[in-house]
Amino acid sequence: MNGRPEMLAVVIARGGALPGGADEAAAECGGAVLVVGTGTREAARAFTAARRIWAAEVPVIAPGALAAVLAPLIAEVPIVVLPASPDGRDIAARLAFQSERPLFAGATRCTPEHADLSRLDDSLEVRVALDEPAVVTLIPGVRGTPQPVPAPDPVELTVILPEVLDAEVVEVLEPEPETVELAEAKRILGGGAGLVRPGEDGAAVMRTLTGVATALGASAGATRVITDAGWAGHDRQIGTTGVVVDPDLYVAFGVSGATQHVGGLGRPAHVISVNTDPSCPMTALADLGIVADAPDVLRELARRLNGAADA
Repeated sequence: MNGRPEMLAVVIARGGALPGGADEAAAECGGAVLVVGTGTREAARAFTAARRIWAAEVPVIAPGALAAVLAPLIAEVPIVVLPASPDGRDIAARLAFQSERPLFAGATRCTPEHADLSRLDDSLEVRVALDEPAVVTLIPGVRGTPQPVPAPDPVELTVILPEVLDAEVVEVLEPEPETVELAEAKRILGGGAGLVRPGEDGAAVMRTLTGVATALGASAGATRVITDAGWAGHDRQIGTTGVVVDPDLYVAFGVSGATQHVGGLGRPAHVISVNTDPSCPMTALADLGIVADAPDVLRELARRLNGAADA
C-alpha cells in the first residue's frame, strides 16, 4: 500500500456485496478504503464515498486468517475503521489483537485524534482520545455519506491466507426484513404522527405497519414522535438523531417530512408519501404522493395482504 493514509477503512465484502456502513466508514476515513473478501472488484465499483481503494481478493471469509493477513498491511496506518457490520465486528476484535492495538467499538464519529462511542443503548456518548494506533468500529446509519463520487479503480493487493485454527462459516442467512438493521434495509415503510389517530393504540398501529412491511419484504421505520411515544423502539427511528437510511424504496405513512426526519433519509431511489396534506414537505419531495388518510390506506393494505397484521 503506497501513500498510507492517516485513517483507513477496512471493509469485508462477500460475493461482491458491501456491508451496511461501508460508505460511511470510507467517508470517515477521507475516502481511503481497503476492501478484502470475495468479489472485491465488483464491491469496489459499488462505493460512492471512496477516493482511494486497495482490494485484496481471498477465496473464503476466514476471520482469524484475515486478521493475520491484514495486520501487516495496516501496520503503518494509525487509525483503522471498520463498519460495525457482522463481519466488521468479527474481524475488528481479531485485528486489534493481531496488531496489538486497543479496540474502540460502537463509534458514532471518528477522527485521527478522538472517537465518540455510543454506550447504554445510545443514551450516553463517551469521547476517547486516540493517542496511539487503534482499531475502531463505526455504527452504520449514523454518520451518513456525502454526495456520491465515482469509485476509482482499485489497486489490487496479493495476499495469501495463512493456515490457522479458524471459525468456519456453515451458512450465511439473509436477515428477516422485520428485524434487519434499518441502515441495511432496501425497502422501508415509515410511520409518522399522522398514522395514529387520537385515542388509538399507537403500538398496535405500528404492529400493523410492521406486518404489512414484512408481507412486502420491507422493514418498518418511524419518526421521532412515534418512538418518543414508546410505540416503536428507538432503533426504528429514522432521522439525524436516529438511524440514517438509504433505501431503494421509502413509503411514508402520515409523515409530514420534518427536517430532522428527512435529513436521515439519505438518497432513496423512490419515495411514496401517503398523507392528507398535499403540500406537506414529505409529499413535495416524493415521486408519488397519495392524498389519502394514512390509517385507512394502511388498514386496506393489511386487508388485501390477507390480514398481514391486525390494527
